[in-house]
Amino acid sequence: MKRALPFVLLFVLLLGADAASKWWIQESFVQMPFASHGYPYGGIGVFKDFFGIECSLVHVWNRGAAWGSFAGAYTLLLVLRIVVSVALAIYLFVCKRPAQSTLPLTLILFGAVGNIADCFLYNHVIDMIHLKFWGWSYPVFNLADAAICIGALWLAVQSWRSRERIEVA
Repeated sequence: MKRALPFVLLFVLLLGADAASKWWIQESFVQMPFASHGYPYGGIGVFKDFFGIECSLVHVWNRGAAWGSFAGAYTLLLVLRIVVSVALAIYLFVCKRPAQSTLPLTLILFGAVGNIADCFLYNHVIDMIHLKFWGWSYPVFNLADAAICIGALWLAVQSWRSRERIEVA
């Protein structure tokens, strides 16, 4: 259990930061209109034209999965999120697995739990970070979404690197 403590603390810290950021956005920002095309896109500008990249904080509701997909299946998505999160928690805390997978799995679990909490607190997920890369608008996301993507990418890189070492040997 001592080895798990730093990861549990990280999970709680990230969950608190995610919840606080979503509460602040919910209480302080008007929901972003879809017709808001000009920087800062109905929100607060963080930076503009940083090597062609723009970032702003906005307020968007998401009742679906990634990029708002499957919004019509809200209850099914919520149940699926819960089932996958419980399975991931069991795998993370009960099953034997490579030690280097603990941090990325913790990030993924935090992200899933953060978005599930939104479903119960607000009846939708609150997204707030809007990036635009060289004129291409990336879908608005939140800290939990970012953690899920970082954790998944981290696991993919670890898997690729371990296969690379096996092939070289």
